[in-house]
Amino acid sequence: MSDSAPSAPVTPDDVPGWFFPVDQAAFAWFLSRQTDAGTTGDLLELGAYLGRSAILLGDHLQPGESFTVCDLFDSEAPDSENSAEMAMSYRDSLTRRAFEANYLAFHPQLPTVIQAPTSVLADGRIRTGSCRFVHVDASHLYEHVAGDIQVARDALAKEGLVALDDYRSPHTPGVSAAVWEAVFDHGLKPVLLTPEKFYGTWGDADALTRVLLERDWRGEGFRMDEELIAGQVCHRLAKDPAPAPGPAPRSPAPQRSAAHRLALDVLPPFATRATRRALRAARARRSH
Repeated sequence: MSDSAPSAPVTPDDVPGWFFPVDQAAFAWFLSRQTDAGTTGDLLELGAYLGRSAILLGDHLQPGESFTVCDLFDSEAPDSENSAEMAMSYRDSLTRRAFEANYLAFHPQLPTVIQAPTSVLADGRIRTGSCRFVHVDASHLYEHVAGDIQVARDALAKEGLVALDDYRSPHTPGVSAAVWEAVFDHGLKPVLLTPEKFYGTWGDADALTRVLLERDWRGEGFRMDEELIAGQVCHRLAKDPAPAPGPAPRSPAPQRSAAHRLALDVLPPFATRATRRALRAARARRSH
């Protein structure tokens, strides 16, 4: 058995992580459009794992901008709940050394790395209104995520964009609670929903939606749908699966109402299953 370090990644997709193509495309689109429009500002990532998303963020760093990454990496967690979460998911693989090696395989210089709980950023070390893009993918515990969202709000410039990971995963109900609380109680406006990430702003969501729709997503093999949430138009984006082989269905699938689609596509999967059970029960009652 060799003790040599793992070989350097050749492409960002060689880096382990959960940063999928639809979000890679969304990140790159929003960041490049900001640059094209002359919008400047720093980049911030709360929770980096092994660097897959940080590498892409670094691709869009412009002269005069800074990029800050905050993660515990292999440090001890500040509380027992967070420690248990890390032990279950990350402890054996997440190290600062691995993150830095992966990042330096694609960039000549590291971002500013803060090896600490993301809560330390509430002390003002990230200048208020200095960031154009913030990615939050750290703890899944409600109290931590709510704090991270407040850090993002303070850090973002007026028209800045925040991306929040795991807003609908069945194993992260604390993230869902914190995200939708921010929408309904703290002014966060949804712009884009993907299967993994929520994109929103405290600024002009309509302007960001116009930027989003400048690209022909459907023509590039994505599925794009429009929703209305809390009075704000937003869009759902996913990779359109290739059609299954075999004969086409003889009749079209029944149309769902907007509320039904929202329940099935935006709610976390465990809530979606409960919604489907309730709908089946209602149909059964009507048939008797």
